Amino acid sequence: MFRRSKVTEGTASGQVGIKKKSRVPGVMITQFIETLPEEKTHPDFTRKPIALTIQEGKFAYFKAIVTGDPQPTVTWSRNNGDVSDTLRYQTKYDPTSNEHTFEMPNVMPDQADTYKCFALNEYGQAIVTVVLNVIAVGFKKDKVQPPPSEATNGNFKNVLKRKSKIRPKSEQQERKDGEMDPRFWELLLSADKKDYEGICAEFGVTNFRWMLKQLNEKKKEREEDQAQFVNHLSNLKPMQVNSDCSASFEIDMDLLEQSNSIYVYKDGEMIPYTKELGEKMKHTLNKVGRKYIFSMRDLMPDDAGLYQLDVEGVTMFSTEFKIPSVDFLVKIQEVKAIEREDAVFECVLSNPFSKILWFGKNLPLEQGDKYDIVVSEDKLIHKLVIKDCMIVDKGIYSVCAGIKSCNAWLVVEADKDAQKGKKAARKTTRAGGSGVDLQKVAEEQQTKLTQEREERKEQIKAAAAAPAPEPPAEPKAPKDPEPVIVNKPAAVADPPVVEEVHVVPEITCGLSDVYAFRGKPADLTVKMNIDCDGTWFKDGDQMNSGAGVTITKDVTSHKLTIRSCTDDDSRVYRFVSGDISTQGKVTVGDLPEFDPDDLHKFSKPVIVRVGQNAAFKMPFPPQESLVVSWFKDGTEINDGGGVKIVREPNHSRLLLRDCLRTDAGEIKIQLKNPFGAVEATSQLIVLDRPGPPEGPVETLETTSSIIEIKWNPPKDDGGSAVTNYIIERQQAGQSLWTKLGDVSADKTSFRDRNVTHGKKYNYRIYAENPEGLSDALETTDSIMAGILILSGPPGAPTVVSASKTCIKLTWTPPEDDRGVPIIGYQLEKRKKDTNQWIVLNAINEPIEDVSYAVKEVTEGAEYEFRVSAINESGSGDLSPPSAMVCAKNPNMRPCFKDPEDFIVVRAGNSVRVKVFYEAEPPPQITWFKDDEPISPWINVINTEGMSQLVIPSSKRSDSGLYTIKAKNSVGEASFDIEVRVTDEPKTPGPVVLESTVDGKVMISWAPSPDQELDDRMYYVVSQRDSNTRVWKNIADRIFTTTYTANKINPGTEYHFRIYAKNDMGLSDPSQSPTWGANSNRVPKPSYGGISSEVSFERPPSILVPLKVHSPPKGYQLYMTCAVRGCPTPSVSWYLNDVCINSDNNYYITNSFGVCSMYILRVRTIDSGEYKVVATNSFGQAECSTKLKVRD
Repeated sequence: MFRRSKVTEGTASGQVGIKKKSRVPGVMITQFIETLPEEKTHPDFTRKPIALTIQEGKFAYFKAIVTGDPQPTVTWSRNNGDVSDTLRYQTKYDPTSNEHTFEMPNVMPDQADTYKCFALNEYGQAIVTVVLNVIAVGFKKDKVQPPPSEATNGNFKNVLKRKSKIRPKSEQQERKDGEMDPRFWELLLSADKKDYEGICAEFGVTNFRWMLKQLNEKKKEREEDQAQFVNHLSNLKPMQVNSDCSASFEIDMDLLEQSNSIYVYKDGEMIPYTKELGEKMKHTLNKVGRKYIFSMRDLMPDDAGLYQLDVEGVTMFSTEFKIPSVDFLVKIQEVKAIEREDAVFECVLSNPFSKILWFGKNLPLEQGDKYDIVVSEDKLIHKLVIKDCMIVDKGIYSVCAGIKSCNAWLVVEADKDAQKGKKAARKTTRAGGSGVDLQKVAEEQQTKLTQEREERKEQIKAAAAAPAPEPPAEPKAPKDPEPVIVNKPAAVADPPVVEEVHVVPEITCGLSDVYAFRGKPADLTVKMNIDCDGTWFKDGDQMNSGAGVTITKDVTSHKLTIRSCTDDDSRVYRFVSGDISTQGKVTVGDLPEFDPDDLHKFSKPVIVRVGQNAAFKMPFPPQESLVVSWFKDGTEINDGGGVKIVREPNHSRLLLRDCLRTDAGEIKIQLKNPFGAVEATSQLIVLDRPGPPEGPVETLETTSSIIEIKWNPPKDDGGSAVTNYIIERQQAGQSLWTKLGDVSADKTSFRDRNVTHGKKYNYRIYAENPEGLSDALETTDSIMAGILILSGPPGAPTVVSASKTCIKLTWTPPEDDRGVPIIGYQLEKRKKDTNQWIVLNAINEPIEDVSYAVKEVTEGAEYEFRVSAINESGSGDLSPPSAMVCAKNPNMRPCFKDPEDFIVVRAGNSVRVKVFYEAEPPPQITWFKDDEPISPWINVINTEGMSQLVIPSSKRSDSGLYTIKAKNSVGEASFDIEVRVTDEPKTPGPVVLESTVDGKVMISWAPSPDQELDDRMYYVVSQRDSNTRVWKNIADRIFTTTYTANKINPGTEYHFRIYAKNDMGLSDPSQSPTWGANSNRVPKPSYGGISSEVSFERPPSILVPLKVHSPPKGYQLYMTCAVRGCPTPSVSWYLNDVCINSDNNYYITNSFGVCSMYILRVRTIDSGEYKVVATNSFGQAECSTKLKVRD
């Protein structure tokens, strides 16, 4: 919600004025009514006019876009003047773009003002203001100058001159001796400290102490002036060329008042600019937050000069834009590179240039891991290396030298040889280049530049030899003036008069900094132009000969000798003679040095495999001014790409990533200080599998049994010697390669003795070293063993026998084998009414005998056959074809193949009787039961060679003798099969025990009800006594109902069980009464009282329940519980209500009531609810638990 306020200004009677907020900053909106009608709006600006600073005489205009319903009326006005003059002010409207334009052709300084744009409709109005600044050009005679007294009235803006302190060249006055160029101080005030020395050298200032003192004073004054208009000033970036061949400088400036005027000067002359980047003016001053960016495009040589940015007459920043005289002799060319390959752009300049600007996709490029920027020694050849090119690196790359530039495309193509889904291997090749001999072009240009310099020197010498007025003395620093040699020429008269010349002492050879070895002598020498005395000083203290120092003088030469330098001699030495002096610094030190142990350790070679990293480390004592450099094969290694160099005060490390074979070589570290340099050398050995053997493969010998080949060793052994060569062979026309063997490295030939005469072979050879196998060298053409000698034709095949699945043939060997042994035969067949002969066996699978059974035949089809003999040269001439033969069986009487004569089936199950037979023609099949036709519900299924009788649900009455009869035109055959349908027998009747003889008991029982139905049933007798309590069989296969048990001991109780057993298994037992001690006791009379007999029978109960388990997957599990009951209960285990007693994955035991379950390895599907159910005749008990298998 916006806060409303009612105003009366600018509203008619009956209207209200409600201030509204616009989306465009700086727009003031007034709404005339409380509530707007539906779909009606007050005026608003979607684009407001932008402030403009323009040069006098140019075309000035403001543009605005207004919205509102109904369409607003747009008018313009200015604060101090009228805009009704249509010659000076014009308003236009473009209905297509909805733009309102206010134009001022040939703008004049008096039109500089604040302008307003009004948009009005019946619901409100919108107002926006904009400022126009006009830069006056030149001096106007008709312009009335304001009197100086106006300044006393406080109107300082009227008397303020918009002019820089740096005067244009046309207005510069001749400077006096010792007066400094104002440009010198302007540059220093905005420069970094690192640039002071260069600026001083350019303007010939040598007294730095005086310069710094003066600069501090001027900085203080400048900062006081700047504080009147800005809060903050920082990030002063000098003028530099951009990738689009424009130049710009920028500063961060926070103005106290945003309305303050900003001016830009070039060499003291104000230059016009625009604040809109879209305008097509040469100069632009753009503001982004607190950052001001001045840009200049369409650079020309006359754009060089001193640029200043002023705020209300106070200079904020100065920068000098220098445009060197340079052009491109060879421009960069388009480069096409494969992925992971290096790309190179090259160019040659017309003049030496230490550093040019490289850009990639309009972004500046610097030396680093991705880019290498290389400059030749003569600074004419410049290269950009883009390492490890990827698809994202493609685009336009450009280079700028001064104001000249050129660009070219980098095209990166995918590596087609890379394996799908895997990253392509790093390549060692480079793509690109200019296509010309850059070194030759640079040498020619260097020769041309040298000639030009020599010509200029000759011109200077010629000009110096000619009589000319004495040039004005160079400006000197006022507090440290250099001596001037006065040498006035003698006046010429008649007669001539010679004037005496006074020579001023001067130092012809002064002191310089000296680096002396510790313990060695050092000399300091000063030479004068005349013989004069001088004094030596050491750190300001006067020196005399003695105490290790000798001072000598030889006419004009003054010499100070330090006989044995020590650390105390590292001082500043000064020589003074009169008012002149010179000084130099002596630094005492030693050469860098390595520890012998570290040097020995470093000298050992570093051995790595391809793709591994190689690391070198060299410790050394910490020293000042120490420069550490690394070299490979004499070429310095720079940090970047796959190279990482770490320089620490006491050691340096070199890391070469992902080494290739080309990285192997001499690695050298160099320590350099002002006293000299020392080096340590090591070797890098990169191991890899060897290159392929050198070809081509030569054939030394070829016979019917031998092929001998020869090759050359590989050019690259992979860094370690080749140990052996491996030879493989492939028979021409086949895809399988077979290893023949290997030979030692000193032998480059191989004799293949396992060849077949007339066959062609291909060979490939691998070189092997400890790192692996090389790529293969393969023969270009197949090599044939010997020459072809084919065998003559064998005899025509004859038919031995024929059936519907097989035709047996035989033939005679060829009469003429032509002197070459026959290996075997090749057989072909042709179907009647076709022309195609089909080969039945390949040449490499010959038929060794002269007979063959052809099974690839179709029943009823007619065939003819032919055969050829195979020797070591191949398949010989074909035999005549055989007679046509039909693939069908001969007539034969039916016969049965290994049938079963007895089958037992459990009642209720299906009966399936299968009988296989052979007969031709197919016989008629008939089944009988007990010599009677079979019942209708019995199914008979007849197929070729097999008949099957099926009884779906059998009964005991289905037992009997079944007969199958097969009959055809040749004869008939039959076979009997006994089928017995039975079930588990029923329990025998009651058991009676009787003792006839001591130690024996006769056991008799009633027969089982199934005895009469099953003649194969018999009985089994089991016994248990009170001593062992274990049941054991004492009689088996008893076909009667009596049995006499022996070895019956008195005092021991015996129990007997009688089982009926047949082909299906055992019946339930029939229990006998107890025989023994208890049965012989005399019963105690009861006398009518209550019986005290105790019964131990009880229902099952759980003594120890199951526990919860949660084992990890794959672990073993042991689950137990305890159960009791009488009689002994039967125990069943359940998983999720499914019985698992018969599941082999669970090992279940029951030992005297302790029920256990064991799982060897727990699976996820074993999770669930486990339950144990114990049951006997008195009841049931159960317990359960849950098992959760953890992953």
